[in-house]
Amino acid sequence: MLNALSVRNIVLIDQLDLALDAGMTVLTGETGAGKSILLDALTLALGGRGDASLVRTGQESGQVVAVLQLAADHPARAALRDNAIPDDEDVILRRVQFADGRTRAFINDQPVSAALLQKVGSQIVEIHGQHDDRALVDVVTHRAALDAFGELEASVSKTRDLWQNLADAQEAVAAQKALVAEALAAEDYARHTVEELGKLKPQPGEETELAERRQQLQQIERSASDVTEIDDILNGPSAPSPAIASLMRRLMRKIDGGATLFQPIVDTLDGSLAALDRTSDALEDLKREMAYDPSELEGVEERLFALRAAARKHQTTPDGLSEVLAKYSADLETLQGGETRLVALEAAEAKAMEAYRKAAETLSAGRTKAAGALSKAVGAELPDLKLGSAKFIVDHQVDKSRIAASGFDQIAFHVQTNPGTAAGPLLKVASGGELSRFLLALKVVLADRGSAPVLIFDEIDTGVGGAVADAIGRRLARLAGKVQVLAVTHAPQVAARAQRHLLIEKQAVKEGAFMRTHVKPLDTGARQEEVARMLAGASITDEARAAASKLLSEVG
Repeated sequence: MLNALSVRNIVLIDQLDLALDAGMTVLTGETGAGKSILLDALTLALGGRGDASLVRTGQESGQVVAVLQLAADHPARAALRDNAIPDDEDVILRRVQFADGRTRAFINDQPVSAALLQKVGSQIVEIHGQHDDRALVDVVTHRAALDAFGELEASVSKTRDLWQNLADAQEAVAAQKALVAEALAAEDYARHTVEELGKLKPQPGEETELAERRQQLQQIERSASDVTEIDDILNGPSAPSPAIASLMRRLMRKIDGGATLFQPIVDTLDGSLAALDRTSDALEDLKREMAYDPSELEGVEERLFALRAAARKHQTTPDGLSEVLAKYSADLETLQGGETRLVALEAAEAKAMEAYRKAAETLSAGRTKAAGALSKAVGAELPDLKLGSAKFIVDHQVDKSRIAASGFDQIAFHVQTNPGTAAGPLLKVASGGELSRFLLALKVVLADRGSAPVLIFDEIDTGVGGAVADAIGRRLARLAGKVQVLAVTHAPQVAARAQRHLLIEKQAVKEGAFMRTHVKPLDTGARQEEVARMLAGASITDEARAAASKLLSEVG
């Protein structure tokens, strides 16, 4: 409920602190006293459009604070938590309007956007009047109102969840189709690459090994003539070993004959022969090491050049070719597995669609039943409101091709004001006075099913009197048993139904100074006087006072 309203420097209100209670409160006063200003101020606090003209003349800014008490499970509290705003026991909405047109908004002293302030405010307070363009006049709210009346919230939630499941499934199918299409577009190239590299069979580190072997073979090839020349010197016709061996044998015979002076030469020659033998052995070892198939170099080079050509083609290194092969092999596997997965995802999508349609059809059937009951319930309220020949119609359109979170249904509240005339949307068909009474009938029926906890009615009794005004008053009183009701009224029959009565009046701060709007709670005697004024007009007679007393006692 709205516990308190504090206004500073808004039009004619310089300072106002208003405490409010549950039940029904009426605000009355003469035309021009400032009733509309008070509602404009409250609308500003609820996130309504700001206007520099609202700031009291001569002031830099104006401010409105609304203190609201909400149930712990009220949806507005979830909106606060979603925006990291302290969820205190009371919710305090504050709006500052500057004279230069700027505004600032706060919830529980936290700066917020005007949009968030409006979202929270609209969940707590509804303002209805002859020219109302919010609440139940807005067709966007009609489906939610019907669902609340029919107690279809669980079915609505289930349908919304299944729609989300379907949307997720459709998104997964679309994404998989894109992957498969991409794979198909590259399939020929992938197959060619896999075939080409599959034959090449590149191995990590192979290029380095081949390059080193090629360098080795090229070095052997370049050194082959040198080895041949060495072999010819050591082992050819002019080889030194036979001559040295022959000389050594002659000298050894001389030594045997007693010429020992040749012994050092023989020893040296023997060492030379041993060195030549070792040299020959080393040469043989070298010849064995250098023995190679000339075609090996050709094969090594062919393999090395093939690897490097493939690397250039695929813009990688020879060592990276194995990764390229793995990638395109995986792409082909993805294509095959992707098509299989696509089939599975499409099956899941079909299953999700079937579940959604079943839930949406159940919800649609519930709405059909609720639409008939709501039309009947509202229709029962109309005769006393002098709308006996009018009809209230819940226009329920079902389109099973419409896949939406809210189901197949489009809901709009239509009325027929007179027999023989065409039915149509509330705002287009009903006149100002009729519209306010249709809305009142709706709110009476919907009061305990999804209504905002605070309802404000701005002169909905304009243009009616007597029994109709009394019927309006009785319905507002019925509403006040379930929600907090504030009514701005000119009808004494409505004023008499309230538990509390506030008088809005203009008063001069001091003689010759500016005027201000003042709100005064009325006690029993003052209330009787105000109701008498409403009955009689400017001149209050004893008869008017007696009539006021009787009216208050009858409804009390």
